[in-house]
Amino acid sequence: MSKNRTAVILCGGKGTRLGLIGRKFPKTLVKAQKKEILWYILRILKKNNFNHIILPTGYKSKLIKQFIIKNHKIISNIDLVETGINTNIGKRIYLIKEKILSKNFLLLNGDAIFDFNINKIFLNHQNKNNDFTLISSEITYPYGTIGVKNNRVVDFRRNLVYEAVKVRNKNNYIAYNYTGMSIINTKKLLQNCKIFKNSSNFEIDLFPFFITKYKSNIVKSKGFWHSIDNVKDLIAINNKKLSIEKYIKLSKIKKKLNR
Repeated sequence: MSKNRTAVILCGGKGTRLGLIGRKFPKTLVKAQKKEILWYILRILKKNNFNHIILPTGYKSKLIKQFIIKNHKIISNIDLVETGINTNIGKRIYLIKEKILSKNFLLLNGDAIFDFNINKIFLNHQNKNNDFTLISSEITYPYGTIGVKNNRVVDFRRNLVYEAVKVRNKNNYIAYNYTGMSIINTKKLLQNCKIFKNSSNFEIDLFPFFITKYKSNIVKSKGFWHSIDNVKDLIAINNKKLSIEKYIKLSKIKKKLNR
């Protein structure tokens, strides 16, 4: 198991909030600056020493398979698992659980482009014997914000970049932005299949349980992260300076597509 490092990319959703684009493509194949979201994800995972990828597919799974075949040089070992069009996330993870090869694995959504040191975060998770690590990141707040210092209004901004929010009527409580990325101990996941197998909301049902029962951690990552949930998010990332070259320069290896 130590020779493998597995990442599970959730890519079975329909992307209904993307309108006509979501009707044509699964969300993970929507293009940002002329490249598919999955293209970015696979390359950054390769850069961070993930050598085994599991894709629980559903909506328009044939298009994802075609993409993997076409981009076979990015990563060597990919398991495509058809998990059903209307299957919830908990059941998708349950259906692929036996294919996870590493002691700990990265679970991430297939609708965000990022560029930070996942390798360092993963090693820190292992070295500290954590069971569960949640990854936070900065995010751009698209609405207006009123800046206050010492009970005095000092500025007004739009598109403020923040990493956490203050929650009203909750002292000493900080809520950090969740990237949709976490590192989970595989054995602990397998021990608790009943909790998420038929869950309608995988994160809400499983994550609080893990936080309460197991050794959990949060990592406030530094680097680029942008989730693409709707058309506005897509427009926003197409207007950002995104260095595609850093992804293209990643080393290429031969394919091994598991059917």
